[in-house]
Amino acid sequence: MFLGTYAPRLDDKSRLVLPARFRDQLADGLVVTKGQERCLCVWPLTEFRSVTEQLRQAPVTSKAARDYMRVLFAGATDEVPDKQGRITVPQPLRDYAGLTRDCTVIGANNRVEIWDAAAWDHYLAGQEESFSALSQEVLPGIV
Repeated sequence: MFLGTYAPRLDDKSRLVLPARFRDQLADGLVVTKGQERCLCVWPLTEFRSVTEQLRQAPVTSKAARDYMRVLFAGATDEVPDKQGRITVPQPLRDYAGLTRDCTVIGANNRVEIWDAAAWDHYLAGQEESFSALSQEVLPGIV
């Protein structure tokens, strides 16, 4: 499980240092993909394989499933972090997420998300008010 919020920067070679708390779970390999709301998703390789298996169950007759898989897989890249815990973020993914220098990396349960720092601040400000109301919809009877 990935938890927390971190503020790394992209270096001049478009490398991002993964938070130390995440490195063990990502050391054997990871997949970076486009996420929703213009962020990037970082999946441990084993978790991405699980997601892929779930997507294989979707009917090929479903246009929504085909569209989703095309965007997800076409923009995906696999990486193995270097000894300093860095990964290279390819230009098309940086463009998609608007990443320049300052980033926010968040733990999102079974994946990590990489956001442009300003975009994350804007997104979070808009979500904090509805957070309480959403808990009943997302987790009825739990919180």
